[in-house]
Amino acid sequence: MGEVSRRAWPVRRRPAPASDDLPTDPFPADPEDPPPPPRPRVTLAAVRLAALGLALVLTIAITMVRLFVGGPPSVEELRARAGVDGWSTLAIGVKDDQPGTAFRKPDGTWSGFDIDIAYMIAEDLGFRRGEVRFFAMESEDRARMQATDPGGKRVPVQLVIASYSITPDRAARPDVTFSQPYLFTEQSVLTLAGHAKVSTLDDLKGRDVCSLTTATSEKAPKEIGAIVHSRNRISECIEDLRAERVDAVTTDAAILAGYKARSPQEFDHWDLGLDTTEAWGVNVGENTDLATLVDLTLYRSLKDPRDDRWENAYDENLQSEVPANGRTPIAQAQQPNVTKPDVREQPWEDTIP
Repeated sequence: MGEVSRRAWPVRRRPAPASDDLPTDPFPADPEDPPPPPRPRVTLAAVRLAALGLALVLTIAITMVRLFVGGPPSVEELRARAGVDGWSTLAIGVKDDQPGTAFRKPDGTWSGFDIDIAYMIAEDLGFRRGEVRFFAMESEDRARMQATDPGGKRVPVQLVIASYSITPDRAARPDVTFSQPYLFTEQSVLTLAGHAKVSTLDDLKGRDVCSLTTATSEKAPKEIGAIVHSRNRISECIEDLRAERVDAVTTDAAILAGYKARSPQEFDHWDLGLDTTEAWGVNVGENTDLATLVDLTLYRSLKDPRDDRWENAYDENLQSEVPANGRTPIAQAQQPNVTKPDVREQPWEDTIP
């Protein structure tokens, strides 16, 4: 049989009712009454337009609630509360005698990993490089946020980025507020070339060892019975080592690696195999809002694949020292994890990844 079209099937129609079965209209229309107005037609376009309008109203309402009803602060609010917008320059306390981390050259320019991290934070705070002022700082002054200008005058700083390890005791101080970590390193030992192998701190028992005053690396050699000589500057420890007034210098590996890289034939750099990690953080004193802004920079640096400033700072200053330091670790070659800061995102601000 050939294919039968659906139109060939007979159509069933309901039989029309007889005239006697039709109901009587209890309210017959008056022939003189005007015809009823036509019923409005609801089109799909009208429905979509109404839905769009409702979504726009809800969006505006939510934005207004976020703007005026509590919640975490916005970046603009943090900047205002921190005082950033009122600063014409940004004063940062750093070390000046640590090649690879923070070093002031004879011509007055600065270099090092801490210096590049400082520029990264300053950039996000809205400061050009020419508006950043670096001031030399000794270890014992990092909590006080007091540095020294080239003329020897004491000056306050807004940020301390000076190989400052985060510890519970330091973080508990009312005048210290740390950012989240920006570098992980560990304690190591530097000796003159040709010194007997140093595998652990126990190898320095009874020996003269130099370390920095108030540094985390000062405690461990004391505990194993070393004779510890405390100095305010790591360069003073290096001078003592060169003059053979001490047998070794101990502090963070990221600091000692710079001296080994600069004078590879003069020094030996030893890995102690310690489990303790030194986590460097930025100290902002009592300015907690500034700490959140710093954390925001570190978070974006970690999460934004287009932001390679941390990686460039590491490669240029620390990774470049690896060949001279051999098997002794310098620092972790990956930015530490950063928890997302509790910051409200406004429609006109950059979206946090």
